Amino acid sequence: MPMTELLQAALSRPNLPATGLLIFVLLYWLTVIVGLLDFKTLDLDLDHDLDTEAHLGVAWLNHALAFFNLGRIPLMVFLSFVALPLWVGSILTNYYTGNQSGLLGLAFLGPLFIGSLLVAKVLTTPFVRLFASLEKDHADHTNPVGKICTVLLPTTRERLGQAAVRTGEVALTLNVRAASAATELRKGDTALVIDYDATGRCYLIEPYEVA
Repeated sequence: MPMTELLQAALSRPNLPATGLLIFVLLYWLTVIVGLLDFKTLDLDLDHDLDTEAHLGVAWLNHALAFFNLGRIPLMVFLSFVALPLWVGSILTNYYTGNQSGLLGLAFLGPLFIGSLLVAKVLTTPFVRLFASLEKDHADHTNPVGKICTVLLPTTRERLGQAAVRTGEVALTLNVRAASAATELRKGDTALVIDYDATGRCYLIEPYEVA
């Protein structure tokens, strides 16, 4: 397929959703490369502070996300491995069927998306151990537990916030929750990082008064 014809196919109605997703992924990585975003900016938080009935209701979803390695690798890494095969599959399917209908293109997109998810799972599996090792090394060298931090976004036990902490020469921005259910920390408050919640993938902090 010539380059001009490929461009026309990519911008045609049947392929526009897949092309849009691919463009979004490419723009995201461009902003990461130039330093405007961290590659985990859009990462998933699989922690849910819900009652028992609601927790059971989302348990299936969490297991499904874990099956596709989400939570063990960054969301945008996984989405990148979804977007490319989805786009290629959409281009080829609509080309060989001679489809020019946007509605039929959407119908094709359903099974193509499922197939792309399975392809992404296979392709990202080797990265699971790599990211686990990177996170462990990062935690070993920049462990903020026991450090004083400054709250950037308000947080309670139920609401996730952010805090800034310096470990040696490294400045970190942490996802945090208040350690106590009765505690509310506001922007600008000083707090102490007391523990890491592996399930919620965030740090627990409590108010700290600097002498």
